[in-house]
Amino acid sequence: MSKINDRKVSRLKRKAKIKYKIRGTTEKPRLCVYKSLNHIYAQIIDDTKNATIVSASTLDRDIKSKAKGSNLNSAKIVGEIIANRAKDKGIKEVVFDRNGYVYHGKLVALADSAREAGLKF
Repeated sequence: MSKINDRKVSRLKRKAKIKYKIRGTTEKPRLCVYKSLNHIYAQIIDDTKNATIVSASTLDRDIKSKAKGSNLNSAKIVGEIIANRAKDKGIKEVVFDRNGYVYHGKLVALADSAREAGLKF
């Protein structure tokens, strides 16, 4: 097995342990973050309806012009935009789902910028 596969398997194991503890409700939906080598994605999900309420990623037109790729600056912008879109939909509190990633670097930047923009978690 290669190093990349080991990292992926480890992340998926962490994700499975976390997943059963975290549930998004109508009052407090789940903010799920996914990061690839090239992009960062965030979406707010209502698990009772199995529906995505709000989403933002570095592929969005308004974000693409401001930030490039998957770096700390991009994560900050995605966090700010997801918080603003959530406020527009009337969402003030969320449950943060780090999706098995270690809470470090880009995830911290995204979470902090979402908190600064007014989202509580």
